[in-house]
Amino acid sequence: MSPMRSFHPIVAKNRPWAAAIGVLSATVLTIAGAAHAADVNVAVAANFTEPAKEIAQLFAGKTHHKAVLSFGATGQFYTQISQAAPFQVFLSADEATPKKLVGNGFAVADSLFTYAIGKIVLFSGNAALVTGEQTLRDAKFNKIAIADPATAPYGAAAVETMKVLGVYDALAGKIVQGSNIAQTYQFVDTGNAELGFVALSQVAGRRGGSRWVVPANLYGAIRQDAVLLRSGAGKEAAKAFLEFMKGAEAAKVMEKFGYDVK
Repeated sequence: MSPMRSFHPIVAKNRPWAAAIGVLSATVLTIAGAAHAADVNVAVAANFTEPAKEIAQLFAGKTHHKAVLSFGATGQFYTQISQAAPFQVFLSADEATPKKLVGNGFAVADSLFTYAIGKIVLFSGNAALVTGEQTLRDAKFNKIAIADPATAPYGAAAVETMKVLGVYDALAGKIVQGSNIAQTYQFVDTGNAELGFVALSQVAGRRGGSRWVVPANLYGAIRQDAVLLRSGAGKEAAKAFLEFMKGAEAAKVMEKFGYDVK
């Protein structure tokens, strides 16, 4: 009878191929994760430009999905979406437009939620110009910029503010309109208008100039709603982006830019 041989277990660290298998496994997992990553096309109200950029970066880092952002006026986005523009998610500057999209069959009803509440501010690059509502009453300026109230909720809020204060008729001849709040800010930033009603988010991190954060009782709350569009109903990346918008990381970014978070 042959003598019994002792059994020695294989120790992986002593085998050169073990490290190769470990590297291969990690590579396979990375490829598998990348294979599930996808793009989501997001229509973003212009007032939310900078927060959206930051949130998109955080979203990509956490999920590996990529949010492809397009910026513009809420009313213009409604027209584009109703004409089959290739968006899967809509971050509106109001609550009425997403509800209208749902009502007309362009968006998913149970996906609707308020992601932020916006604020308007009267802003000027001139450090001495804006001192509060009295600036509007004194009207010692040639041009005041607002966003188009027909398509941009922040423009509508600006008109409402001036009407509540009883200065709209006196200032009407001095008003210049941007197609959206981004262009409105450009008018003020470049000096083409001495001052203007812009989104607080646009000047939250800016030093210098002068500003008056308009009291919330002078205009209706700018509740900004998000919605999943019909074209994104079957897209995991689109659903993931909306869920991310509800989370703490997104909320922190929004608060930094001056939004109230519901």
